[in-house]
Amino acid sequence: MTLLPALPAPDLDREIADLARALRRANGPVMSLVNRLGGGIEKQLSALPPRLRDEIERISAASLSAAFGASGVVPRLGRRGTLAAAIASGAAGGAGGLVTSVAELPVTIAVMLKAIREEAEAAGFDPSEEAVRAACIEVFAAGSPLADDDGVDTSFLSARLTLTGPALQKLIATVAPRLAVAMGQKLAAQAVPVLGAVSGAALNAAYLRYYREMARIRFALMRLTVQHGAEAVMMRFASATEKPRISKA
Repeated sequence: MTLLPALPAPDLDREIADLARALRRANGPVMSLVNRLGGGIEKQLSALPPRLRDEIERISAASLSAAFGASGVVPRLGRRGTLAAAIASGAAGGAGGLVTSVAELPVTIAVMLKAIREEAEAAGFDPSEEAVRAACIEVFAAGSPLADDDGVDTSFLSARLTLTGPALQKLIATVAPRLAVAMGQKLAAQAVPVLGAVSGAALNAAYLRYYREMARIRFALMRLTVQHGAEAVMMRFASATEKPRISKA
């Protein structure tokens, strides 16, 4: 892994500011529409049978485990190829309603993880390394595109991952429930009648763009921590993404 030398402080601040702006822009038009209909989505999500919600989590965990072991096996698709695969997967899943939507989840997760690995490589990391593959999986815990959270958790920046079998399973057990919620929200959004025009293909494309952007931000921050140290990067990014406080007159 070859990374650029440390940036001068003004350039570091400029890059972190750009990443903070990218984080605020992460939700595209489709996600904005889905978020505006949040009440209907939450109602649809709560209406999913508990057994189905458990199945979504099981599929999420199994897909992450399988994708982790498939490093180097999945062919390079590129940005357009990955987007086309996500659209095709979503269209196939949405065509048959809830049953086929659940069936296509492993393909959707694998395609999104492939896009995440490509962002890791673009940032200068080797996606065949176990620690990098683990960081790729962690992107799915960085926030759902339908959740009102910060999107990127800076605590990972100072983490040192030494992967053993149990450590990998613990990581997947931590990430899978959050990914399952995101996938459940996607399925619920597809079931909201007013979103009929927003097909499974469009939602898959929106989810892919979201997680790809989260990955780009995350691995850019990881690159900066290698160059400047975790503490300096974490402090600057936390400051750049801090929500403005409303002071009373």
